[in-house]
Amino acid sequence: MKIALDVMGGDFAPQNNIGGVKLALESLPNIEKLYLVGTPDIVEAELARQGVSSAKIQIVASQSVVNMEDPSTDALRKKRDSSISVAMDLVKDREAQAVVSPGHTGAAVAAGTLILGRIKGVERPGIASPMPNEHGTCLLIDAGANTSPKPSHLVQYAIMGSVYSKYIFGRQNPIVGLMSVGEEEGKGNDLTREAYELLKDAPINFRGNVEGTHLFSSPLDVVVCDGFVGNVVLKTAEATAKVVMKWLKDELTANPIRKLGALIAKQGFINVKKRGSYETYGGSPLLGCKGVVIIGHGSSPPLAVMNAIRVAGEAIEHQVNPHIEAAIQQYNLTHAV
Repeated sequence: MKIALDVMGGDFAPQNNIGGVKLALESLPNIEKLYLVGTPDIVEAELARQGVSSAKIQIVASQSVVNMEDPSTDALRKKRDSSISVAMDLVKDREAQAVVSPGHTGAAVAAGTLILGRIKGVERPGIASPMPNEHGTCLLIDAGANTSPKPSHLVQYAIMGSVYSKYIFGRQNPIVGLMSVGEEEGKGNDLTREAYELLKDAPINFRGNVEGTHLFSSPLDVVVCDGFVGNVVLKTAEATAKVVMKWLKDELTANPIRKLGALIAKQGFINVKKRGSYETYGGSPLLGCKGVVIIGHGSSPPLAVMNAIRVAGEAIEHQVNPHIEAAIQQYNLTHAV
């Protein structure tokens, strides 16, 4: 597999991204080529500092970086030579098969949509964020790419999420829920009510409306929502997990007896942290683009970057995009007006 990494993207670039490259080269034997896109002098210096060297690495020069405070459109207008745009060009030109970026989410969405283009039949790409629940991994889609979708977009998210869940997580008949303010049919706003009617007739295993609590406790594989709701849910869940772990640490280190108990249960706490950490999942696929695009967390440490590269490789290996295209085209053929 050939993957382009936006080395300059993220809060701790390039050091954490190069650290992720080092881990990936050690752990992912299927890597054929890693294109490191960024400012050559900076990338070369960081590779040398961390002692990373491999024939699988190729540095590709970019001239600018889309910073977190920049508007998303700058990736294509004012900074067409940015690291994220150059990485997308590598996939467009078929030199690479996937892009991994822990940088500006909006820029990655804009560049992926406009430079790579959309899979035939897909109206708007959506970010599918993997979230742990009691029954495995649930995909929340859309998690921020499209804040004003049409009902038809939500149907396509459900189909794309189902395909991803099937081929990446091994769910033969993924269960799909529609995020709303109540389980009963008819609950929600105009968007969810219209989407509900379309989802009932879509070729998916549609459970119906679900609420926020079901995201973690119910056997759901895909939960569909608009990008505004999805991003709020995702960020709230991340912040809640982080603060709960801090509270636990504060309480468990409050006195010597608690410290002893915490030491005995240390491995259990480590396992819980891993299960709920975005580092384990690596990144979120932007489903619907002509090419694999994995968007990482802005503060991704090396482990998260390595896992984002792993996720990109899995999407390539399992041919997720061709399966999505086939599913979308089949739906459009059977539901043509």
